[in-house]
Amino acid sequence: MEQKTGAPARIPNLSADDARRAILDRLTAVPGRERVAVRSALGRVLAEAVMAPCNVPAHDNSAMDGFAVRFADLASGAETALTVVGTAFAGKPFSGIVGAGQAVRIMTGAPIPEGADTIVVQEIARIAGGQVFVPAGQRAGQNLRRAGEDLALGGVALPAGKRCGPAELGLLASLGVAEVTVHRRLRVAFFSTGDELASIGKPLAPGEVYDSNRYTLFGALSRLGCELLDMGVVRDDPAALETAFREASASADVILTSGGVSVGEADFIRELVNRLGQVAFWKIDIKPGRPMAFGRVGDAWLFGLPGNPVAVLVTFYQFVQDALLTLSGVAPIPDTPLFAVVCDSAIRKQPGRREYLRGRLVRRDGRQTVELAGAQGSGILRSMSEANCFIVLPEAGGDVAPGDTVQIQLFDGLI
Repeated sequence: MEQKTGAPARIPNLSADDARRAILDRLTAVPGRERVAVRSALGRVLAEAVMAPCNVPAHDNSAMDGFAVRFADLASGAETALTVVGTAFAGKPFSGIVGAGQAVRIMTGAPIPEGADTIVVQEIARIAGGQVFVPAGQRAGQNLRRAGEDLALGGVALPAGKRCGPAELGLLASLGVAEVTVHRRLRVAFFSTGDELASIGKPLAPGEVYDSNRYTLFGALSRLGCELLDMGVVRDDPAALETAFREASASADVILTSGGVSVGEADFIRELVNRLGQVAFWKIDIKPGRPMAFGRVGDAWLFGLPGNPVAVLVTFYQFVQDALLTLSGVAPIPDTPLFAVVCDSAIRKQPGRREYLRGRLVRRDGRQTVELAGAQGSGILRSMSEANCFIVLPEAGGDVAPGDTVQIQLFDGLI
């Protein structure tokens, strides 16, 4: 699919929902696809629908261990005695025909013998002297799995735009599919900005901090299966930043930066991008993460994230991740559910912006509640590690008292 063209229109300060729409409405999957083996398809996005080349299951089979019988032989209000004439195994079916008054011992997954139409589970049957005694109350066709019940021959097994997980690999294997066509991996260049940033493994000079954001982004991007171009730390120098942007835009689909997008004297990102491309917006009414730039540099999309470590994670997971999935070909983008939970913590909040707080979902006295996961400063990355959810406070909301209900967004499946 071709990339949408044209410079993004200028957008004022946006709400979280408007910012998300403004980003996703501009994006389509990057061009390029390849054939990969099923084992290499984990995390990849299907570029073509996979059609079922056969029925799954391939034949009517038993859903339980038990006895294959003819329902017409069973008495409606009394126990029925049937003669056991053989056994059917998965991979070794019974070759005869079940006649009147007969039953076949059957294992889970074994094909239904000719003549039989109902499975009686072994737990309720009584066996004695070569006969099985079936109690009253059975239903016609019970405990059968029909051919094509999971997937019918010629039907869509997996749609284009589906990202393959373990279940999808198993489904492909169940169809005998050895290779699939997937979108190429998204190429993402990323770097941190700031004169104060030091590399890990060396002592800190006065005024320096270690560059944690690049490692945070490396982890988040790696989990998405992107091809990564780590450009290191770029100093707060317009010439160095311009060189980095030009190199990144020439080799990547997306440029991801951290730091340098606020209104400080040394924050050059927004000015440079406006000169080299265009900024669609650079402020969102959220906390943390208000300064986040989105736009284009050359043919690459740009996401300029804040410098504070927690704000980097909040903006990445609320705005950038789904954008990268869209560019990777995922369609539709799955919703991230919110859950209503009672809050045990008191929270101060001014109306007017959406806030994402680090929370810990816990179970106490038989009920689940959420509490703040430590101090909430946007530079306190430890609280992000100790949390298991975001507490999402809406724009119009104010203070939260213990016992109030709040919305949470679980990290499981998100981060």
